[in-house]
Amino acid sequence: MPPEPLLRADAPHPRAGWTRETWASTADAMLRAVRPFASPGRARITLPGPAGGYGTDVDGLEGFARTFLLAGFRIAGERGADPDDLAGFYAEGIAAGTDPASPERWMRLDEHGQAKVEAASLALALDMTRPWLWDRLDPAVQERVVAYLAPAVGDPTYPRINWVWFRLVVQAFLRSVGGPWSASDVEEDLATHDGFLREDGWLADGHERAFDHYVGWALHVYPQLWARMAGAEGFAEARRERDAALLDRFLLDAVRLVGADGSPLVQGRSLTYRFAAAAPFWVGALAEVPSTPLGVLRRAASAVVRHFVDRGALDERGLLTLGWHGSWPRIAQSYSGPGSPYWAVKGMLGLALPADHPAWTAEELPLPVEQGDYVRAVRAPRWLVSGTAADGVVRVVNHGTDHARPGDTRGDSPLYARYGYSTATSPLLDHESWANPHDQAVVLLDAEGRASHRSGMDVGPVEVVDVDGVTVGVGSSAGVVRWLEPDATQQGHGSGWTGHHHDAGTVTVHSLVRGPWEVRLVRVDDVPADHPPTALRLSGWPVAGAEVRSTEPPCVQGADATRSTLTVLSGPTTDSGVSTHEDAGPLGPVAAVPWARCPVMPGEWSAALLELTRDAGSWSVEPDVRLTRDGSTTWVTTRWPDGARTRVALP
Repeated sequence: MPPEPLLRADAPHPRAGWTRETWASTADAMLRAVRPFASPGRARITLPGPAGGYGTDVDGLEGFARTFLLAGFRIAGERGADPDDLAGFYAEGIAAGTDPASPERWMRLDEHGQAKVEAASLALALDMTRPWLWDRLDPAVQERVVAYLAPAVGDPTYPRINWVWFRLVVQAFLRSVGGPWSASDVEEDLATHDGFLREDGWLADGHERAFDHYVGWALHVYPQLWARMAGAEGFAEARRERDAALLDRFLLDAVRLVGADGSPLVQGRSLTYRFAAAAPFWVGALAEVPSTPLGVLRRAASAVVRHFVDRGALDERGLLTLGWHGSWPRIAQSYSGPGSPYWAVKGMLGLALPADHPAWTAEELPLPVEQGDYVRAVRAPRWLVSGTAADGVVRVVNHGTDHARPGDTRGDSPLYARYGYSTATSPLLDHESWANPHDQAVVLLDAEGRASHRSGMDVGPVEVVDVDGVTVGVGSSAGVVRWLEPDATQQGHGSGWTGHHHDAGTVTVHSLVRGPWEVRLVRVDDVPADHPPTALRLSGWPVAGAEVRSTEPPCVQGADATRSTLTVLSGPTTDSGVSTHEDAGPLGPVAAVPWARCPVMPGEWSAALLELTRDAGSWSVEPDVRLTRDGSTTWVTTRWPDGARTRVALP
């Protein structure tokens, strides 16, 4: 497939991004800020805050390993120039952490699974800085490092998700320094990774429909870094061209998922890693991908990191907290501790590229959303992506991602199974919203007011069609929805809750997407006679810091001008309004969601228009939707708020 044209000749130049000096000074300040929290032997960096779910021993190792990765980027990118003596500081910590007799010794790989994760950062940083750090370690310390990493060899307990790369990276380093390694482990892990491949360069994080930021910051980043390690010789050569082509194709979608303000999608687990979302853009520069210009890749990476730095991700001490912009501890998964946010440093990988690298010398170019409007179908996660230049917002309408498998009966994860995600909103993440979906949802309510869940649904195609010069994204999903009685204890890794379930009926949803709007068409079938649902509820985009603008149709607007509206276009409505939710998301203390409640009419279609915008413009006409049948085909004729008309066949 030929590369897509990415830039128009008349595209406006964006605001100046960060220079390499800005990046470097930010990284150096971050590294200086953590030093006061190092143990006396510097083996552990235990940052302030409540202990993580795995205890303070793991917290200290995380703080060391993840900041060491950033130090490794700085040392490598400066070709060993090291005015802050990063190499000396971390070398001391390595000596103490690998000493079994030290009170600061690290949790071993065979003692706790999280050590397997951190070992990969240690191995990567040691490999990158080999002439300036590893080669200067005392031979006895080198032997201890090898002994510390060696339990990775032959260990069958690595989860069959992105964790396979932790074993691959560690064994590549071990092999390069004469340590133990296993060719069969390498072959097994590479084959497992290849089983994650989906359409258009996308990968699932395991065998569920788990599409999130791990696709970029893990499943594309590690293959490129591993392939450049001496210990990957004999395995990487046959994969290099193919893996670079997959990354190249993925980045064509990824750059269209960044808002003009630099925000990545607020979707998926581990969101406290924040600007790790910039990592795939830097690794694209490293791999010299042909289809996305270096100036766009640097613009995307700079915009993402700057988005968080400008909005308080670093506190008054210069530390990353558990949160999104500022501190918001509820964003944590059960595995998160005070050092966990420092996986964000993967987004600063560009600092490993020297100042004369073309990624730094190329002219910065605008993001796709800064150039013009687009609608894009991303086939693997079944997303319809809509970016609008007037407000810089990117929206995703989701018909295929739920961190589950077809037929699954778990509850919906707010991080994965909502119908919509964007760069301007956050899904509601409070306890109630895990139990009962309230935002970007189509639910059946029972007599107690419980909302149904849709994970495990069947997914349809997503495509973009041209209707007389008007571009529309079309997608669908359907399946049995269920009410959930959650188990008392949940894993807390990001996927939906487990529990006892009761089927509530079958719900089919089609989406037509254009600009800031989605026309959502809903049909209910197969409701249970013994426990019928009492209502169908449609809910729109959640807006933080919002005030209610109107209740008919329901409309809310945030302090940053983000506006969310839900307008029922077809079918009766029993009532509508706005729900408010306190401390339910990282973007503000209160979020508001427009909703409408409709009667359950099996076999009949209801239609609503959902709007998310920061553009102050008003509608030129009242929107309208009509459904007609022509043989076996259902046609949807839409009059959009800007006056455009389309006629589209439902798949």
